[in-house]
Amino acid sequence: MIPKLPYFDNNSTTCVDEEVLQYMLPFFNQNYGNAGSTNHHYGLYASVAIETATKQVAKLINCEDAELIFTSGATESVNLALKGVYEAYADKGNHIITCKTEHKAVLDCCHYLEKKGAKITYLGVDPEGMIDLDELKSCITDKTILLCLMTANNETGVIHPIEKISAICNEMQILFFSDATQFIGKERFDVQESGAHLVAFSAHKFHGPKGIGALYVSRKNPRVNLIPQVHGGAQQNGKRAGTLNVALIAALGKTAEIAEKQYWENSAHISKLKNHFEHQLLEIPGLRINGSTRNRLHNTSNLCFPPNYKVKELMKKFAFSSGSSCTTHSTEPSHVLNAMGFDKEEIKNSYRFSFSKYNTLEEVELLIAAIQSAG
Repeated sequence: MIPKLPYFDNNSTTCVDEEVLQYMLPFFNQNYGNAGSTNHHYGLYASVAIETATKQVAKLINCEDAELIFTSGATESVNLALKGVYEAYADKGNHIITCKTEHKAVLDCCHYLEKKGAKITYLGVDPEGMIDLDELKSCITDKTILLCLMTANNETGVIHPIEKISAICNEMQILFFSDATQFIGKERFDVQESGAHLVAFSAHKFHGPKGIGALYVSRKNPRVNLIPQVHGGAQQNGKRAGTLNVALIAALGKTAEIAEKQYWENSAHISKLKNHFEHQLLEIPGLRINGSTRNRLHNTSNLCFPPNYKVKELMKKFAFSSGSSCTTHSTEPSHVLNAMGFDKEEIKNSYRFSFSKYNTLEEVELLIAAIQSAG
């Protein structure tokens, strides 16, 4: 059993809410029916559970039930969105625009599509991690079919102006896909207001279980076409085959329901912790916040410390990270900070602290004291 230690790596994954855990458990050994076998009560119960979860998730992001495809998580959602759109719109063009600071799920998928003949434009960012909207607009051609840009960055928490970006996409008549994995469940997200045509997210980023996520796909204005990437059944309107994971889908629904109810309470609590954390540490000469301080997730603090601070030695005790959880084992420096113009020494001395509703002021004070003593 892992000893209970302060945890500040919530952009990597979060603790499953106890209410969510208790809600999902009966679907493993009591209500274990197949949602596709509706000729008996086990299957009917499972089918109703799927319907309930679909409505809960749809309410969270303000979409229609039929606009949701349940997946194994955001990475699968990203692959379905990018590959599915690329194949479906091959007759229109082969150009996709994305950004150098995207999650590796997007970048690796783009590299794969390049081998299949796609032309990919990788937008740069300024030192605050923001793209240039004029540059974006100038990159769009008559062969452009899709813009892929995350809502909030997983390393820095920098939030892109999604509404302005979607307006450009609508004006230029291209599709807009946003990876909102770090945003949905933490901040209020309305797909209608965002203007995005496809949106990916995962339960485990906002106190649900791992292994379940969803992809929102617009059905009108415009109606988005996707070529399925998993075959073997007609589940989910033929867009993603496979027996539905009732337990995890039900858990995602409950997670969405709780997140919607707790938005403002959690936001106020987490913002207070992060702001206190940064305010105390900014007294350290030479310390810098990485990324925009105006357009940033309320739970994320990416800090560059002076070289003499031995912050890395505190990681095991306080569970924070030196970058994305998907690249922790890589010897390459953060591609996000690198794209923002940081040198290797600055990147080496940068760490991400991400807070959740379960963090306490006492834990934050312990972390602050430890860091201050590390210099």
